[in-house]
Amino acid sequence: MDGCKTKDYDWENFSYVAAPRVIMNTESSALPTVATANVSFFNIKDPDFATNQFFEWQLDYYNAEGRAEVSSIEVYVSFNKRESTPPLYPIVLSLAEVFPTERQFPLPSTLTDRDKLYETVSEFPKSYRFTPTELAAITGTELSDIAVNDYFLFKFVVNQKDGQRIVQYNDNSCDESRGELCDCRIGARFKDQ
Repeated sequence: MDGCKTKDYDWENFSYVAAPRVIMNTESSALPTVATANVSFFNIKDPDFATNQFFEWQLDYYNAEGRAEVSSIEVYVSFNKRESTPPLYPIVLSLAEVFPTERQFPLPSTLTDRDKLYETVSEFPKSYRFTPTELAAITGTELSDIAVNDYFLFKFVVNQKDGQRIVQYNDNSCDESRGELCDCRIGARFKDQ
């Protein structure tokens, strides 16, 4: 009788949820990057970086093999000053040489007052291409104030067809250094190389 169940647990009543999926165009990054890092770079050493460099990516989603259909994804964008300890560059990959050894942006990936709703997407996949000038205009940022390791960051809120609105995922689910299937953020960081 020791193996008999006597209690119901919350985790037993799980439901499937969808997760954002981004595919970054690594060729458009001004400096070398890897797709699994979800980070692109603008090189401010180039005098024409503001209009001649691009941040390109595509938004889609994972739907738990058809069990969690998405009606739309809200796309938010913000400009952020460098963290006290930004990730190393060039990006170091894990021993399997697939994922970066450290996350490229701070967690948790929580919506804050800095995040502005850019658009709500209902047709997938959706492609994006931005110059630093365009991102600065969207976020109200002065490019002359940008320093090394400052960054633009996109975050995602998933609206499912069943009415669920997924605003934040567990930190481990969003950590690109773990190789998880949730891409809850993607960004472009400034370097001077």
